[in-house]
Amino acid sequence: MSRRVVITGWGALTPIGNDADTIATALRTGRSGIRAMPEWNSWADLHTKVGGVVEGFDEKTIPREFRRSMSRVAQLAAEAARRAMASSRLPAELMGSGRVGLSIGQTVAAPSATQLYFDTLRAEGVRALKSTTFLQMMSHSAAANVALMLGCKGRVWSPAAACASSSQAIGQGFETLLAGAQDVMLCGGSEELHATTAITFDIVQGTSRAFNDSPTRTPRPFDARRDGLAVAEGAGVVVLEEREHALRRGAEILGEVLGFATTCDGEHMSSPARAGMSKTIALALESAGLKAGDIGYVNAHATGTPTGDGVEAQATLEVLGAQVPVSSTKGHTGHTLAACGAIETVFCLVMMQRGFLAPTLNLEQVADDCAGPNLLREVREQRVTRVMSNNFAFGGVNTSLIFAAP
Repeated sequence: MSRRVVITGWGALTPIGNDADTIATALRTGRSGIRAMPEWNSWADLHTKVGGVVEGFDEKTIPREFRRSMSRVAQLAAEAARRAMASSRLPAELMGSGRVGLSIGQTVAAPSATQLYFDTLRAEGVRALKSTTFLQMMSHSAAANVALMLGCKGRVWSPAAACASSSQAIGQGFETLLAGAQDVMLCGGSEELHATTAITFDIVQGTSRAFNDSPTRTPRPFDARRDGLAVAEGAGVVVLEEREHALRRGAEILGEVLGFATTCDGEHMSSPARAGMSKTIALALESAGLKAGDIGYVNAHATGTPTGDGVEAQATLEVLGAQVPVSSTKGHTGHTLAACGAIETVFCLVMMQRGFLAPTLNLEQVADDCAGPNLLREVREQRVTRVMSNNFAFGGVNTSLIFAAP
């Protein structure tokens, strides 16, 4: 196609920082964003007691007229979107043109707002509920609230595919721009940290519990001692723009989206399938018109779970071979669920811009089932021009994105 899709801005709130310098330093120095969660001690039988929290964000910077219908998941998305807009120098008046849309995903309705709703209903009755509570708990609350705050008149989507949500949002924006349906798309995802999220993964024995007394030593993607994921919160939004539109307005191009693929295993709700992962990675290469050897780095989904990491490692090896450097930045951040694809896109952009590749934090001994890929255990000073970001979700939903340096 003659149309090309570039990235002209980004905004991110993560457990390891909210700006490029802080994020780059954390990735280089191995600073973890995981901390103890003593506030979860009141939940009986919850085994995991660690999580990743966004610091340095004041929700009151969002005007109250918009903030009143936002829970934390929407607030994080709104701030990431504002930062992305500022980064891209996208004129605010374009939002009302109908040629700018957004796609921002979240895993579930805001857990804090949902808990408040039912606690209030049970304790005080229907009349005690606030009129804005449901607006905070809608399954598309983040997307709807960001659209209202920005005055967006174009397409508004809200993918809900758990860990693949924001990757699908970026892919959705990419395909929308290629089709000519919009000129600009703000794409990403958001997640708020709540005990019920940890409980959900705890029930299926998917959470880390052996490192509650040393939280920065978990999660451990690809490691022989990995024992599960650490849930986390965050938000990421990237501004995707049709290349000629970006050039006409003099925007700085930070990167380019070259390819995207998403598929479903159609086999199991929670167990990953190697064949589905391999197919998705191969389709992303086909979408970009590239070969395996053209990829300079892979940002893996690997969350630190005993099953998922090994399956992903072998799928990556099968399609991309043993030479391409691979790491999972979830060792630094924990698993930000619906936000992870967008946040990891930002990490890829930062690494390409600054000429380094981050290792997998806490990867001390590669597990036997993860052996084969070129797993990074130390910072590598290397400038790459094409990277792949993979994310795989419950329901067998797989995503793969390919980006290029400008």
